[in-house]
Amino acid sequence: MKPIKEGKVREVYDNGDSIIMVATDRISAFDVILKNKIVNKGAVLTQMSKFWFDLTKDIVPNHMLSTDVKDMPEFFQNDDYKGKSMMCKKLTMLPIECIVRGYITGSGWASYKENGTVCGIKLPAGLKESDKLPEPIYTPSTKAEIGDHDENISFERSIEVLEKEFPGHGLEYATALRDNTIALYKKCADYALTKGIIIADTKFEFGLDEDGNVVLADEMLTPDSSRFWPLEGYEAGHGQPSFDKQFVRDWLKANPDSDYLLPQDVIDKTIDKYLEAYKLLTGKELSI
Repeated sequence: MKPIKEGKVREVYDNGDSIIMVATDRISAFDVILKNKIVNKGAVLTQMSKFWFDLTKDIVPNHMLSTDVKDMPEFFQNDDYKGKSMMCKKLTMLPIECIVRGYITGSGWASYKENGTVCGIKLPAGLKESDKLPEPIYTPSTKAEIGDHDENISFERSIEVLEKEFPGHGLEYATALRDNTIALYKKCADYALTKGIIIADTKFEFGLDEDGNVVLADEMLTPDSSRFWPLEGYEAGHGQPSFDKQFVRDWLKANPDSDYLLPQDVIDKTIDKYLEAYKLLTGKELSI
């Protein structure tokens, strides 16, 4: 079988009335696929998404059907795909990345320092780096092709983007994306705090099923799509250590001539961070 779509990290296979999404061990940063693979990273992404999908199905339906390769064609029933593969409903994907920020960091902090806003949203004066925001903010972006950068847009612009593709439904879908994104973030961020993890920000993607219902898709609250910080030692006023690929981003920034090739110790520390986050959040070791 050949993938019908290949992203920076994921491969998507057509399975007739469903699709199979495989989270590979590739890692990307700054919209570039790095030259190394991070062993077991794909399994962490798939199993963590499964955990969150199960936890939040009361808020919004999701696309997950099975993560057991025995339910999939024989092609997937081997160690290359075990643990990394998820059979999912086929959806018409909505062309918006649904980003939610509960803390001010990264590009949001840079923007705030410049003009007191994040993605055009005015925030209170006097915030420090890594401060918790009074309320989570929704900052959607367009989805870019590989090699291009996503573009932050306003909620109003997201209505226009969706209206263009789905005439008569722009406001309805944009509102559903925003409201579901905030509701998912609040529930999961509150849960994660009880496990010693701060979810600083994350992104979700949604699609439409055959009846036009909005369905949560892609991955969910993984170290690839989120910033996870340890609650222990958290202190606003500076950057925070993280359980995600911020570690890789920081190393690449400090080594601009690396040609996107990571040393082994950075690879080892990265998967250790992913596994630690998985264990803290789910309460169990990764098992595939």
